[in-house]
Amino acid sequence: MIATRTRVSRSRGAGRRWTALIAAGAVGAGALLAAQPAAAELIADDPWISEPADGVYQFSVPHSVVVDEVGADPAGFAVEGSFGPGHEWSRLNLGRDGDTWSAKIGPLEPGQYSFQYEAITSEQEIVEFRNPDVEQTVTSRPELSTFFVPGDSAEWLQDAADGGELTTLDYDSRVAHAERSAQVWTPPTYDANRAEPYPVLYLLPDEGQAYSEWTELGRAAQILDNLALAGEIEPMVVVMGDGDTSDVQGEMLRNLLPAVEDGFHVSADPDQRAIAGIGRGGAQALELMVKKSKEFSSVGSFSGHFDGKISNGHAKQVNRNTELVRLYVGNTTDASYNQNVALSEKLDAAGVEYETDGSNPAYGDIWETWQEALADFAPRLFQDGGDPGMSEGHLPLDGEHSLPDPGTTPTPWIDENGIVTFETDEFPDATNVTVWANWGPAGNWLRIPMIRDGDRWRLTVGPVDGGSYYYKFTGDGVDVKDESNPTVVNSEPTWSTFQIAGDNLRGEYTADAAPEDRGDVTTMEYDSTAGETRSAYVWTPSDYDPDRADEYSTLYLQHGGGQVWSDWIQVGRAAQILDNHYLRGTIEPMVVVMADGNGVDFPTEITESIVPTAEREYHVSDDSADRALAGLSMGSGHALSTFFAHPGEFAYIGLFSTFGSVPPDADVEELNEVTELLSIYSGDIQDFTYEPTLALIESLEENGVEHEFNPLIPGPHSWDVWQKSLIDFLPKLFV
Repeated sequence: MIATRTRVSRSRGAGRRWTALIAAGAVGAGALLAAQPAAAELIADDPWISEPADGVYQFSVPHSVVVDEVGADPAGFAVEGSFGPGHEWSRLNLGRDGDTWSAKIGPLEPGQYSFQYEAITSEQEIVEFRNPDVEQTVTSRPELSTFFVPGDSAEWLQDAADGGELTTLDYDSRVAHAERSAQVWTPPTYDANRAEPYPVLYLLPDEGQAYSEWTELGRAAQILDNLALAGEIEPMVVVMGDGDTSDVQGEMLRNLLPAVEDGFHVSADPDQRAIAGIGRGGAQALELMVKKSKEFSSVGSFSGHFDGKISNGHAKQVNRNTELVRLYVGNTTDASYNQNVALSEKLDAAGVEYETDGSNPAYGDIWETWQEALADFAPRLFQDGGDPGMSEGHLPLDGEHSLPDPGTTPTPWIDENGIVTFETDEFPDATNVTVWANWGPAGNWLRIPMIRDGDRWRLTVGPVDGGSYYYKFTGDGVDVKDESNPTVVNSEPTWSTFQIAGDNLRGEYTADAAPEDRGDVTTMEYDSTAGETRSAYVWTPSDYDPDRADEYSTLYLQHGGGQVWSDWIQVGRAAQILDNHYLRGTIEPMVVVMADGNGVDFPTEITESIVPTAEREYHVSDDSADRALAGLSMGSGHALSTFFAHPGEFAYIGLFSTFGSVPPDADVEELNEVTELLSIYSGDIQDFTYEPTLALIESLEENGVEHEFNPLIPGPHSWDVWQKSLIDFLPKLFV
């Protein structure tokens, strides 16, 4: 992409003239204007961002810089960015290690991300900043930075080697009584001497956006480059103008259009003009469609609205003069969703011919929605063809969307499309309230700000992927439980949980089975070697028969450090995972015991207390070949130590996010002979036991201990990883 700058001056009473301040020349692809560097280059230029693993990104910020920005050591430090569900703006906490604050997140889906750093002072004030040594990229938001994650699904957003040219056009605005600017994209084949002038598309920004955000955040140039190189759009010029005016007719028709037609080889024929915009820009495009229908042949509204009236006469003029009117909107988190429902009804009532792309279910009123809208709209212009229907997967606008009245339902409230709404009245005097949950990529923990609604706080976010989640509210640094949510987590009293159905692995296996297909979860008490009575949860299959001829096999499933015996049920949803496996016929009939592993010599506890009690109270086999033992984190350490201390007592061993090594006195030959399976799972580089797991694998291999090391599961030290481990491990048992 080549960047130039052109100035067009308008002299009152004189003819149009233009002067090129910086002529187009043989400039390298990296020579964009200082205010608009290519986002794809930024990660290479920003030493605070790295990619330690494929798709996993690490933010590392010098403590000295944070202190300079805050004026003292911060009470907290985070990076805020478009990392949440549906690319919702969310906060990732950074931890300090010596002179550096850092955190990892990922794998991130391909696409562009914007972010800023946020330090919290001891007075709970927020200081926002960016790396001061990296070139500013977002004109209207100087604290923002961006980076681009490449990938197959974002090829249409990536830099193109032979793309078009991006020019900044300066012109005099009689409406604003000032000099204004626009960005102009010309196609790779642009020829100022071509016999036929080019058609032109005008793009307007939303209120509060700068004209340059179409390229700085929207990657419009890359979208157009890739469409042009693929031959999917008619060669055209695209102008990204300044819509900050209450007189859009005067600004567009008397100022910007003449300047563009003076400065570029574009047609002055209205049939060769199109206009579209975001939000207010969409409203302005629709205003021009209604009031100046002869000026533009195609109109696009991206999360726009129109509050004016459309008379029968206006409707007839629009239908006569306009070839295409197409509406775009995000999901129900888009603030303009109901306005677009009303707009469709208004157009229908007036008899205006138009198309709708429906509702984009993946995003709200954010750049991802508008990027996809541009990619759909541009190929429809100035050429024949184009399916008038909605894009694949989009949803019809079936009526206005409304949330339950505040205080009328337990939270979270989840709709059929995975949009989740939280509310609380716990913080009437707070200034900063967030929902903290494991809803980031691969289960990363992110905080998303809530919005005050009277004396309550509310947040609607999504869609959230299928799976189980745990969360809490935080107000001015104080954590509280969502009291309207009846779920309980014994180990973390401020946590609540919820589950979303989905066609992904966790969404399917953590969903509730039908009541008749559910196993029973009972509580087993046992005398602990710690000198006290302890409890364990026990899952039995839906057709459990205590008089069955064959005794059942048993899996002993252990929790991690800082957790208790109830966590596999209350947070891990082990019962649902077992129910769904059993319903599918993918696991053998078994009994699963989830006991308390805290504060005991676990190899002794499991062999002398837990196993004997289970074999006495349930119809399970006492044959070691019918026993399995697995655990997460600390629980995996317990399973591993038992594996070495009591070879053969458990024929199957599962280690999730583990650590340890082969002891010097281990009888490797016996271990291999009496163990059917030693299966090891780990999260990726974000899991803090990742390196210890690799060390264990090395120790096992050096000592000849037979084992399997499963592919890494993307994600940190979290329930997402452990649930997927359990889902994969269960079918391997007792076969």
